[in-house]
Amino acid sequence: MSKIVMALDQGTTSSRTILFNESGKIIAIDSQEFPAYYPHSGWVEQKAEDLWNTQKQTITRALNKASLSLSDVTAIGITNQRETTIAWDKTTGKPIYNAIVWQCRRTAKFCEELKAENFDQVIKKKTGLVTDAYFSGTKMRWILDNVEGARQLAQAGKLAFGTVDSWLIWNLTQGEKHVIDATNASRTLVYNIFENQWDQEILDRLTIPLETLPTVVASSGVIGVTNKSVMGAEIPIAGVAGDQQSSLFGQACFEAGMAKNTYGTGCFLLMNTGEKGILSENGLLTTIAWQINGVTTYALEGAVFIAGAVIQWLRDELQFFKNAKETQAMAESVATTNGVYLVPAFVGLGAPYWDPYARGTLIGLSRNTNRNHITRAALEAIAYQSYDVFKCMESDTGESLTTVRVDGGATANDFLCQFQADILNLQVSRPQIIETTAMGAAFLAGLATGVWKDQQTIQEMWKEERLFQPQRETAKVDQLIQGWKKAIQRSQHWMNEG
Repeated sequence: MSKIVMALDQGTTSSRTILFNESGKIIAIDSQEFPAYYPHSGWVEQKAEDLWNTQKQTITRALNKASLSLSDVTAIGITNQRETTIAWDKTTGKPIYNAIVWQCRRTAKFCEELKAENFDQVIKKKTGLVTDAYFSGTKMRWILDNVEGARQLAQAGKLAFGTVDSWLIWNLTQGEKHVIDATNASRTLVYNIFENQWDQEILDRLTIPLETLPTVVASSGVIGVTNKSVMGAEIPIAGVAGDQQSSLFGQACFEAGMAKNTYGTGCFLLMNTGEKGILSENGLLTTIAWQINGVTTYALEGAVFIAGAVIQWLRDELQFFKNAKETQAMAESVATTNGVYLVPAFVGLGAPYWDPYARGTLIGLSRNTNRNHITRAALEAIAYQSYDVFKCMESDTGESLTTVRVDGGATANDFLCQFQADILNLQVSRPQIIETTAMGAAFLAGLATGVWKDQQTIQEMWKEERLFQPQRETAKVDQLIQGWKKAIQRSQHWMNEG
């Protein structure tokens, strides 16, 4: 029987389990959504128990669909929503507060304080990150300062902080392993990505005790095994990477200069920069792409906070359509947006603006604007935001890209892929399997356990489904971009105090 690798893909809106065979083909998939909570404007939370419970349920159902048991699985790989922060009691294993989601803006004011004292420069130099509420470190500090008993637990050595990978591994191993992989550690704001260790200077400034943090492990390698009493079998957990780094690996972007863009809840563009971490001059992030066999590979990243989530908003809040699949026909039913721009800055703007006070803006409306125009504007906004990031990346690296590999649910939309190719004036390559985030986790786990020999073997398994070529006139593209820039300006600094 073919060796089976299980990928656990714990995302922002759903938990999924995907089973891959040795050929990289999907043999079973199961997913389950879970709710988010919004206690105050700009705050986003989830129940940590929901993340674990839904993940565990999808494991069972995926195995049932494939008529397999866990003992048939060779290895488990994990990929996860990044920056989302969980704190739990090491003794009971119970969370002491809801998971604070990466989209949450509650620590924006503290980030401003750090910038005012120029501590953001220390953070950038050591972590490659900008000082923003997006990342885990300021969330940890908030929990310590605002959750009753948190600091006392920390002082007693009983508090565990972790990102979602840490939380899943803790539960899978029934508390035997409190770990985080290098890619997720690189998103915490408190990890020195060049020295590969937690940074004491930053921890001191954020008043986070070192003892609360997990042990950092490689992205590919056996970390531990699942607890038999929890899972029914002891299976190696052998690959872990944050979702965007996992997607880069799943897209087989193994050479420096290769890039991918994932269109999920947010939009994330990563370029492999090899064994050299390039500090951005344009508001991008320097991050660890993966760590394998003692070698650290770096990437430049641009994060767009709201991408597919704007389509969810149109569906759920405005009830423009019942299924996201309808958006392609709606967008193509009108020749243009009729001058409408939608800036989906619902939780502020990410790269390259980093404006936590920006808010969603719908502009250019006229009396004959209809929902098709607005739906088209929403899809175009996803492409425009990616354009902004691409231009910064080219400036930082001095390289002009010719092709970008794309993945994520929204790439099933041909209109979006074509518009992206037009706006960027480069080729957009869509793979046969767009589940590249889960595939990356599977590849990392399979490499560590001998399912796949090496990265060259994986490279040969990657197959293109369709290549979108730019078709629009340059003058027309320039005109559209100018309109987008004006719309961005209108959305910025909306929530500034005073």
